[in-house]
Amino acid sequence: MLRGRINEADHNYPSPETGRSYAELVGGPLDGLLLDITGWRPEEIDDGVSLLTELGQFGPGGRALYDPRPGDPARWDWGGDSP
Repeated sequence: MLRGRINEADHNYPSPETGRSYAELVGGPLDGLLLDITGWRPEEIDDGVSLLTELGQFGPGGRALYDPRPGDPARWDWGGDSP
């Protein structure tokens, strides 16, 4: 159901846009969503992300942790949930 949609996108425009860079979130509560990383600096990408989600272990206000996959920066793997 969520596959290919953009994380935190406007519900009217949930699909990828030409000219933007995305990473696919793999595993965890946001599996299949795309993260818009357009304009991110390499060190921001290396740090990974902590994304708000209501779908994780900690419910509303919880976060899902994702890091770029070594050798495949277009896919970010789930590392767990955080309160």
